[in-house]
Amino acid sequence: MRQPHLSSVVERRLLVNYRVAPDAAARLLPAPLRPRLVRGHAVAGICLLRLGALRPDWAPRALGLRSENAAHRIAVEWDGPDGVEIGVYIPRRDTGSWLNAWSGGRVFPGEHGRADFEVRETAARVRVAYATRDGGTRVDTTVDVCDELRDSELFADLDEASRFFESGTKGFSDTRSGHHLDGMELRTDAWHIEAGRVRSATSTFFDDPNRFPPGSATLDCALVMRNVPVSWSPLPDMALA
Repeated sequence: MRQPHLSSVVERRLLVNYRVAPDAAARLLPAPLRPRLVRGHAVAGICLLRLGALRPDWAPRALGLRSENAAHRIAVEWDGPDGVEIGVYIPRRDTGSWLNAWSGGRVFPGEHGRADFEVRETAARVRVAYATRDGGTRVDTTVDVCDELRDSELFADLDEASRFFESGTKGFSDTRSGHHLDGMELRTDAWHIEAGRVRSATSTFFDDPNRFPPGSATLDCALVMRNVPVSWSPLPDMALA
């Protein structure tokens, strides 16, 4: 089945980023993926995404849907036909929308679990918490929006962080079949991101010592994107080695 291209508005995209020991990140990646390193660290995190006006790109904006979504991500690279390619690996996607959960992996790439979200948001502060209905993942994070990116060991400043994430917009996620990864690419001509300061952050994914031995995953920084029009394009499946 031909998968549609989608349009939407990123009403809020909160990226909570961790610097991770390369060997710990590598253990979580399927071949042919490997960690994309910054200053000797792998980069992983949580993407907390509210989409508005989500619809096939041929449909009028008024018919679009709104939803809260989340993804745990690891920045990766792999060898493509024209050289090294970059993007993110997404071991888990979750959504508050039953339609997104039903459609993901059927109508468009990206299988989603169901989750219940709690959001409190002002111009200066964002809190997003969610728990998956299967009990596998819980997240609770609060971030203040700032003028500058401070105290990050991954990125020297906001511009460097923005360039890193803007260049890695191809996302590949696990599928129930276990034979391939679903692929989707975010595209926009209006990329804009703000710095954040993490007030608190917990994630059962990153706090799990079986995934990340003590000291191997450290909270580094946060970034906030708001009110950016984007499109989502399906990518060819990535076969697993």
